[in-house]
Amino acid sequence: MSKVAAKHILLTGATRGIGRALVDRFVEHGHTVFGCGRSSAIIHALRDAYPPPHRFDTADVSEWGEVETWANELLAQTGPPDLLINNAGVMNRSAPLWEIGDDEFNRVLSVNLGGTANLIRAFVPAMIKRGSGVIVNLSSGWGRSTSPDVAPYCATKWGIEGLTQALSQELPGGLTAVAVNPGIIDTEMLRTVWGEGAGSFPAPGEWSQRAAPFLLGLGPEDNGRSLSIP
Repeated sequence: MSKVAAKHILLTGATRGIGRALVDRFVEHGHTVFGCGRSSAIIHALRDAYPPPHRFDTADVSEWGEVETWANELLAQTGPPDLLINNAGVMNRSAPLWEIGDDEFNRVLSVNLGGTANLIRAFVPAMIKRGSGVIVNLSSGWGRSTSPDVAPYCATKWGIEGLTQALSQELPGGLTAVAVNPGIIDTEMLRTVWGEGAGSFPAPGEWSQRAAPFLLGLGPEDNGRSLSIP
């Protein structure tokens, strides 16, 4: 990874999959990470592995009250992040849309779309006041194409693409919003759909070696773009 000035990086979904792998890469290269996730056990393990100035907290991004409390504490402690990565997401079980119940459908929407909106609402005003910052909203190949049995997930990731485009038009100069397709990675979430077939793709640790420098290199010239990790 080429040398990049140290950044304050806010990362949701930091306890598993690609989020957990990114924590390691960012810290290795001198950046300060503020992360959240729903697993208190993994959050405590992250705190042990990466003590202050890093900070890891238990929070459900779909719950505005939890996000607001976390944001107020972080902003008072550290100020706004340089890079905000909306990574937290969930997948519906593999099934036709008419077999997905209301609770499951709404959970996918509330985390993948609602959680992203909550983080933007909580942190972007402070980034605007400072006059700089990059917001990365994790999309998917299923945010630009479709497959059967993942309709709720597709709906949220297509929504991320539209949300990000609109946000990029609302932001003042100096700020950036980008939708990023991470590619296909062998994660626990993907295995819920593809099973052992996911094993033919890179593991999160391998993927993060390429992804971290790419994300750190995003800037104002990328505002409004739909990009993919190379």
